[in-house]
Amino acid sequence: MSDSELLNSFVNQYHSLKDEIGKVIVGQNEAVNSLLVSIFTGGHCLLVGVPGLAKTLMVNTLSKALGLDFSRIQFTPDLMPSDITGSEILDENRHFQFIKGPIFANIVLADEINRTPPKTQAALLEAMQERSVTVSGKSYPLPAPFFVLATQNPIEQEGTYPLPEAQLDRFMLNIRMDYPSFSEELDIVKGTTSGHAASVNCILSAEQILQYQDVIRRMLVPDNVCEYAVRLSTSTRPGSDKASLATKYLTWGAGPRASQYLVMGAKTHAAMQGKYSPDIENIQAVAVEVLRHRIVRNYYAEAEGISTEDIVAELIRQK
Repeated sequence: MSDSELLNSFVNQYHSLKDEIGKVIVGQNEAVNSLLVSIFTGGHCLLVGVPGLAKTLMVNTLSKALGLDFSRIQFTPDLMPSDITGSEILDENRHFQFIKGPIFANIVLADEINRTPPKTQAALLEAMQERSVTVSGKSYPLPAPFFVLATQNPIEQEGTYPLPEAQLDRFMLNIRMDYPSFSEELDIVKGTTSGHAASVNCILSAEQILQYQDVIRRMLVPDNVCEYAVRLSTSTRPGSDKASLATKYLTWGAGPRASQYLVMGAKTHAAMQGKYSPDIENIQAVAVEVLRHRIVRNYYAEAEGISTEDIVAELIRQK
């Protein structure tokens, strides 16, 4: 298959995936779309929303539709790094044998990731960046494709541990989920109280996902689109040229990884629309979710009630 044929095939599979996920997940179209952008880009996602918005169900449904191995880790204050990565045990022959932990799956749901201490959160860092786990000096590769999809409750902060900036930066997208509309909630209630459970069919295989990731990565990007992505990232850095808004409201801006994810996310977003190359509108479509967790507001922004989303939206308007 040529790249153009693969991209045309991808568009059809993308719509089939959305239809399949829609059998179980009512509404949340933007969140589902962003999840798929992250999956086909090869990035990790942080899902933020109040309890009861079907965050866990959405990830589980996605794994079934994609035909991938799924593992759920419930993050708690007493969770240890070895509970995630696995550990070595002494077998009957007095030889050490490595027992793989739940991190060894294609899709890993890190449920309520901010409820475990930083030491345990750090166990995910190598896995998310290197796609491998090191135990007792030996490295074990993780299955491909590999995604960490983490959930976080934004309202209940007692007994939680804020994610370090280094780990937040590993997440490609920060997806905020909101309450469903009245009609969507009515459909949810009718569907979940009738005793009928919708079945999800497998649409893709791991090999197809890797193939689509490769062809999306090979998409050509015009110079002006790359330049726009870099300008947008650098405009979030206080003290830099033409960053007056950032200097006024931010203490920390996005790093180079943000520019990379803006371009890669724009490629996937463009491919979903049937385009063979991304444009500036595709950069803008993914900008808020790429940047919102990579910038840190200062006192003035908090005092004036200006959110990170407001700042990113204004930076986009200025560009």
